[in-house]
Amino acid sequence: MPVRGNDIDTDRIIPARFLKSVSFEGLEDHLFEDDRRQAGGGRAGDHPVADPKYSAARLMLVQANFGCGSSREHAPQAIRRRGIQTVVGESFSEIFFGNAVALGMPCPTASPETIETLIAAVEEDPTLELTVDLESMRLTAGERTFALSLPRGAREAFLDGTWDATGLLLENFDQVRSVAERLPYATGHW
Repeated sequence: MPVRGNDIDTDRIIPARFLKSVSFEGLEDHLFEDDRRQAGGGRAGDHPVADPKYSAARLMLVQANFGCGSSREHAPQAIRRRGIQTVVGESFSEIFFGNAVALGMPCPTASPETIETLIAAVEEDPTLELTVDLESMRLTAGERTFALSLPRGAREAFLDGTWDATGLLLENFDQVRSVAERLPYATGHW
């Protein structure tokens, strides 16, 4: 799914008025809500999120500084709940990137030229299959391959399955309990 534009902030990704719930359930229904309405002249219209050609998309292509603005984790939640598994872009806001990693959604980067080539190719042929390989740090689009980049820590976390910090805590709960028993603020024994 190609989403054109630099500096797309979290309020465009998921407008604040949809953040009334204590859960993230249903956020995907309002992904790019205002942009979709603007593109469709007041109705959810010509935005890629509303375009049936991209309804099965599992990869989103974005440009520079994607996810900037407020630090709300609702933005990557809405994207992930829409079914997007990976977002490939020129660059990402640091907080958006961290929130996406915490959800298990890699956000590798590529050069502006590569992103433009990929967006144009997908716009021309929405059935073009893109594959991201985090081991080789390559994206395959049809017969072509492109270099990707991802910070080493995030890449290693995805490759060895340690991106899920909550899951790791629950898996090692005996260790967590042991540490907590030694902490005065957790035990109340100062």
